[in-house]
Amino acid sequence: MAKQNRDAEFTEFVAARAPWLRKVAYLLCGDWHRADDLVQEAVTKLYVHWNRLSGVENLDGYARTVLLNTFLAEQRSPWWRWTARRGTGTVPERAVAAPDVDASVDLRRALAALPPRQRATVVLRYYCDLTVVQTAAAMECSQGSVKSQSARGLDALRRSLGRRPAAEGLRGFRAFRIPVAAETEGTES
Repeated sequence: MAKQNRDAEFTEFVAARAPWLRKVAYLLCGDWHRADDLVQEAVTKLYVHWNRLSGVENLDGYARTVLLNTFLAEQRSPWWRWTARRGTGTVPERAVAAPDVDASVDLRRALAALPPRQRATVVLRYYCDLTVVQTAAAMECSQGSVKSQSARGLDALRRSLGRRPAAEGLRGFRAFRIPVAAETEGTES
């Protein structure tokens, strides 16, 4: 009976959080198929340890950390480096219609061009809306590292996106808000 309750709890959690985890995974890797694989692997890891997770206060944060660690571990594997250089040979999927599709596509391309840790930091800070402290805990690094990775990532995104009118459409890209220089002058973060 206990195993049935455990499985029911897990199934309910995954059913509720899978779409959100998939979006986060997509922002990390830039490919829906790979995002599905990352989510599947993260969910499998969660299931294996589900008995021990009853005392965890923030299951969403724990699941996000497992997903992030799965992504970063994959980036370090020799197999991934080989396939990334080789390419998949598949045609990229089309973006779903959004208020400003061009800006969304530009942002996703620029995000995909960031190194994995910068990309992860930017996604956690500006898409998942985590604080510096929460991001440092999720990535198991110092707060200074989060700040520098965020600054470098945002700087690279700004350089990649430039100051063209399409960059103004980024303000509508969900919680993803990249401050422009005029907004940050005179403010300390």
